[in-house]
Amino acid sequence: MVDENLAKDLVKMKENGTMSEDPKNMLKLMELIKQVSLENEDLIEELKNMDEVLAQMVITDKDFKWWIKLGDGKFEYGEGENKDASFSMLSGWKTLSGVMTGEIDGTVVYMSGDLKMEGNVQDTMAFGDYFQFAMEILEELGYWGM
Repeated sequence: MVDENLAKDLVKMKENGTMSEDPKNMLKLMELIKQVSLENEDLIEELKNMDEVLAQMVITDKDFKWWIKLGDGKFEYGEGENKDASFSMLSGWKTLSGVMTGEIDGTVVYMSGDLKMEGNVQDTMAFGDYFQFAMEILEELGYWGM
């Protein structure tokens, strides 16, 4: 079940511009996406049809890392480093948080060099597609401010 208080807190953070105050807020967003991903039929179907990918996120200017595992019907995440990641995304906090929240186009910042990617390109694309779809669902449900 989706934690409505978590969703409200995240909407407030987005509206107030405080989401970017602490990198650990990304873990709160990951929890909300996980909850919705395990309840929403469209996202459940996407996760079932997706081969497992393990992404490592590295915030280069805040010394903060987290990982996300998607596919084979699962959505998992955790703080820290996961040595089994099939790809990594590395960037400063402002850029990476903007990409993860859908406020910044990942392709644009990748092409400009502000976002670095290492590892499996196909996994990166599958991950990006899923995340974009998940953020759209969050908006539709009112769990992420417009």
